Amino acid sequence: MIGRLGALCLACHLAFLAMFELGADEPQMPASLRLNQIQVIGTHNSYHLAPPVALRRWIALAGRAAGDAFDYSHRPLPEQFSLLGVRQIELDVFADPQGGHYKSPTFYRMLRGDKPAAEAEAVAGPDPNAGGQLETPGLKVLHVQDVDYLSTTPTFAAALTLVRDWSRAHPRHVPILILVELKDETHGLLPTRPVPFDADRIDEVDREIARVFPRDQVFTPDDLRGEEPSLPAALRKRGWPTLESARGKVIFALDNEDRIRDRYLAGREALRGRWMFASVPEDHSAAAWFKVNDAVRDFDRIQRLVKAGFLVRTRADTGSGEARRNDVVRRDRAMASGAQFVSTDYPEPRKDWSAYCVRLPEVPAGVAFRRNPVSE
Repeated sequence: MIGRLGALCLACHLAFLAMFELGADEPQMPASLRLNQIQVIGTHNSYHLAPPVALRRWIALAGRAAGDAFDYSHRPLPEQFSLLGVRQIELDVFADPQGGHYKSPTFYRMLRGDKPAAEAEAVAGPDPNAGGQLETPGLKVLHVQDVDYLSTTPTFAAALTLVRDWSRAHPRHVPILILVELKDETHGLLPTRPVPFDADRIDEVDREIARVFPRDQVFTPDDLRGEEPSLPAALRKRGWPTLESARGKVIFALDNEDRIRDRYLAGREALRGRWMFASVPEDHSAAAWFKVNDAVRDFDRIQRLVKAGFLVRTRADTGSGEARRNDVVRRDRAMASGAQFVSTDYPEPRKDWSAYCVRLPEVPAGVAFRRNPVSE
């Protein structure tokens, strides 16, 4: 009897896992439906694990809001895709050409001290360099050096491999947008100084994407542009691909809007040969996707961009305030704005705080997108 019950539970669990993978319950949509005519849920800092309580207390010395803002954790990437229907993720990437630059965060060493292993982990969290994963040269994934260092996938290569393998296993999935933020800023008195992203290290990001993903699994600026002189020209002539033709693909977008973005664009008119889209002024030759994080202040702008045929990513919440107060104003504005990618720290509720979470409204269980409320 126990064996039968266990088998039944396992079957139910596997069926639940399959909900967002198979698309079996998707409503009938016209074959002409395009990528910009849907809306999906994404996660912000999708690799992030909340610092342990003792560390958050130290962070809060800089202000309670600082400690509260880091108090969120995400499931491993494959679980976000399969269990939650997430179709947009974000990775913060640090350069580490020699290896080991981020293997021993200052606050981890300070909190751990010479405590026994079990006590040290309870206070400082798990070793971010478990198994030596941060010692090899290559791009690393974390939030803030020395302070907010816990990650479900500490290397960029490992994160990309997880996405690639899940995508291959579920070739009918709704396209996944991967935001990549390149980080090299210093923070006050924190001793670890990030390695700057010069032109070659920026190119390394594209090279790593190309090393992990086969070309036909990624929809790039070149694919959108075709023979047109610019991305806006291509959008006016052909528009985004249909959802049906884009299934099983991933799309990369550079999150930066600073000197790093300008270096990424340099010498690459309309992002020729690049793997990532970039958020630029609307009249730029590379304009196709926009990062507009404040859906309340910039609601009208988002709607205008969406109606013009662009893709937009916005945020449903920031810090942990909305989740603590069950404040849905920003979330609901984000949904109504028509932004195709609505990002959150809380795709599931923190029930010890409130019922707040971000999910697609009026969508059957197991469906990872809805018809966009704004785009035509």
